[in-house]
Amino acid sequence: MSNWRTRLLPAGLAIVFAVVLCSAVLLISGANPVDTLGEMIAQLGRGTTAVDVVNTAGSYYLVAIAAAIGFQMNLLNIGIEGQYRLGACVAAIVGGAVSLPFGLHAALVVAVGAVTGALWCGIAAVLKVYRGVSEVISTIMLNTLSIGLIAYLVSTFGEMRGNMQGTARIPESGQVPGIPLGGAGTMFGLVLLSVAVGVGYAVLVDRTRYGFQLRASGLSPTAALAGGVDSKRMIMSAMLVSGAVAGVAGLPEILSRDHTFTINFPAGYGFAGLAIALLGRNHPVGIAFGALLWSFLDKSSLTLDNIGVPKEIVTILQGAIVLSVVVAYELVRRRELAAEQRRVGRALGTATEAPAAAGTGGERA
Repeated sequence: MSNWRTRLLPAGLAIVFAVVLCSAVLLISGANPVDTLGEMIAQLGRGTTAVDVVNTAGSYYLVAIAAAIGFQMNLLNIGIEGQYRLGACVAAIVGGAVSLPFGLHAALVVAVGAVTGALWCGIAAVLKVYRGVSEVISTIMLNTLSIGLIAYLVSTFGEMRGNMQGTARIPESGQVPGIPLGGAGTMFGLVLLSVAVGVGYAVLVDRTRYGFQLRASGLSPTAALAGGVDSKRMIMSAMLVSGAVAGVAGLPEILSRDHTFTINFPAGYGFAGLAIALLGRNHPVGIAFGALLWSFLDKSSLTLDNIGVPKEIVTILQGAIVLSVVVAYELVRRRELAAEQRRVGRALGTATEAPAAAGTGGERA
């Protein structure tokens, strides 16, 4: 029970605090918080908004899982943004250049995205393991390098369509059909990939020896090393797996909707993934709710703009959630630690008082 309270209470407190803060901002700006929240919720029943939320949440979920894998070892993979965009770019180039049977073609595109993301993240892993370079610094630098590399790849292997430059379109054999839901829209077929990755992550972390070593290395590198865990190998493998998951995060949109990579490919998913993983406490189910919430807020910005409410309120809400969840987790952690210390103290007090009680004829019950 304590474990679930520690996981759920901070996230709940963070969301409540963020709502209160944004309500105050809305009141100051002259808007009605109740009406605004009602409009945000009502949008889910209109058109394809609900399906759009799920589709975007699928990509958010993948980048958040990539971040969570690093967090398990106290590694901060800031380079997820570059890994997911570069992975989508290279995968789209390969997908548009080859011709393979249906199914095998899409599998190749996904594999190329994963390998590209892993290799790009592997640069930071090698620098950390063999040169002691902080992964924060190296992945930030790699993000900047990826922007130039993507521009070069698109200009070299791409083509102009109207006033937009992008990679060659992926033929039908490499596309992943969506799941039609009638008037509600079409859900990306690769949303199921997000589900599969989430299940794989849960099994990997909680049910395998590797997952135990991963968590042990994150909690106490010294103790893990004393137990025979190769810290360098764990850092390298964790970074490679994180990069591989990030490398496929952009493919639901590429294979199920756009079928090409353009210079206007969505940005910012990688940084959002860090916040979502933090909000979900690195748990696959918590991350799923966090991804849906983040996607819902993204779609809300358009609705708020239509009713005259500044869409920047969504950015304030997302930022407040991230800030408050950090504080809330720390407060709950300290409270649980103090409660545990009191329980241990009472247990020790009972143990030391037992002989005295026996010596006085059992006056204490």
